[in-house]
Amino acid sequence: MKRIFIALAACAAACTGITVDAKSLVEQHIDSLVGSTRIINLENDGPRMVRFSTEPELTPEQDSIRNLVLAFYYDQFRHSQDPEAPTFLFMSKSANMLMGIGGVVRMRGWYDWGGAMPATVFAPYMIPIPENPLSTKHLGTTPAGTALFLQMIGRSKLGTYRLYIEANFNGYNTRGLQLKKAYAALGPWTVGYTNSTFSDPTAMAPTVDAQGATNKLSRTDILVRYMPQIAKHWTMAVSLENPSTQIDVSAGGMQAISTWLPDAAAFVQYQWGGGEHVRLAGIVRQLGYRDIAAGVNHNLAGWGVQLSSMAHPHPNVTTYVTANYGKGYGGLLNDLLAGNYDLVPDPDVPGKLYAPRSYGYSIGAQYNFSEKLFMSANFSQTRYLPSKTVAGDEYRYGWCADINLFWNVWSRLQVGTEVNLGKRMNMDGTHRYARRAGLMCQFSF
Repeated sequence: MKRIFIALAACAAACTGITVDAKSLVEQHIDSLVGSTRIINLENDGPRMVRFSTEPELTPEQDSIRNLVLAFYYDQFRHSQDPEAPTFLFMSKSANMLMGIGGVVRMRGWYDWGGAMPATVFAPYMIPIPENPLSTKHLGTTPAGTALFLQMIGRSKLGTYRLYIEANFNGYNTRGLQLKKAYAALGPWTVGYTNSTFSDPTAMAPTVDAQGATNKLSRTDILVRYMPQIAKHWTMAVSLENPSTQIDVSAGGMQAISTWLPDAAAFVQYQWGGGEHVRLAGIVRQLGYRDIAAGVNHNLAGWGVQLSSMAHPHPNVTTYVTANYGKGYGGLLNDLLAGNYDLVPDPDVPGKLYAPRSYGYSIGAQYNFSEKLFMSANFSQTRYLPSKTVAGDEYRYGWCADINLFWNVWSRLQVGTEVNLGKRMNMDGTHRYARRAGLMCQFSF
C-alpha cells in the first residue's frame, strides 16, 4: 500500500510539475490572514495586544505563536466554505493556548432559467422530469451557511488539543438554529460530532453553491477517531461512527430495523507541502431490514472506497480530484441522499431488499490570478447502478459543471459569482438540463 501511494504521489508530481518548496498563492493568502490576526495576550497586569510578522525570520516566540495560529487553518477535514479563523484570539500567558469566537455571515442569491430547480441548492437529482410549467424561471435568496463557532487550541503534556463547537443559523431547507459540529480532539484522538473519516472536504473545489460536487461525502455524525501521523509524510485514521441508513420501503412488505453496529471508516494518506495529499479511504456499514411477511430480520453489508487528492502543481494552481465507488453507500453521497438508495426492493422476490452499487467522481481546478482573485471550475457525476430491473423514471445518473470567480475584497470579505449546468438522466432515457447563475457575499469575523 505504501508503495502504491508513493507511486501515485510521484506520478502526480511528474505530470503536473509539483514544486514542494514553492509557496502557493493559497498559502500566501493564509499567511496574510495569519498576519492580520489580532492576539490578545492575557497577562497578569491586564490584556496586551501581540503582533508578529509572517516573514521567514521569526523569533522562537513568534514562530511558536505562528504555528499555533496556523492550526486554525490547517485541518484534515476543512472545507472551502468553512469559516476562517477568528479575527481576535485570546492567548494564555504561557502562549500555550489560544481561544477565539468567530463566524461567517453568508448571503446567496440565484437565478434559474430553462426550468427551475425546486431547491436552494443545485442538485441534479432534484431536476424535475418533466418540466414543471409553473416554475420555468426562479429568483431565490438564502442565508444558508451563516455560522457562529467557538474554538480552543492548545498544547499540553498529552499533546495538542482542540475544542470546537459550530452552529449553523440557517439550514438549507429551514432557517432555524442547527448544530453543525461539536467535538474535542487530544493528540491523535477525536470524539464528538464532526466530519466522517470517509470524507475528504479539502479535495473539493470551492463553489458558490452550497451543494458542491454531486459525489461529495458530506456526512457529519458522532464518532470516535484515532488519527496518528505515522511518518513525516504519512497519516492514517480509523473511526467508529454512528450509523445512519437510507432504505427504500415504498414497495411495501419491508420495514427498517434499528442498527446495532457502528460504521467503521479508515484512511491512509500521503501528504506534502501545505496540505497537499493523496488519500485512500474506506467504510463498512451494517444495513438491516425486516421482511414483514416472513417475520425475519435481515442484515446486509454495505461498503465504499474513495481515492482523493488536493495538490498545488504550480504556485497559482490548485487541483482537486475525488472518485468513490461502493455498495449500499448511496445515502452518503450528495446527489443520492434523497433517493434512499442504501437498500432498495428486489423486484423478483417480494419482501426482499438488496444493496445496489453506485459511483461518483469530481475533477476540479483553481487558478489564482493574485492572492485576492481566483477562479475555479469543477465537473462531477454520480451514477446509480442497480443490478435488478427498476422503473423507467428512476434516477440513472446526474452530472454538474460549475465555473466561478471569487474576489477577496480584503482578508475577511469575499464575493463570488458562479454558473451551474446540470443534467439528470432517467433509466428510460428521458432527461432534462438545469441552469443557474449565482452570487455570494460573505464576511468572516
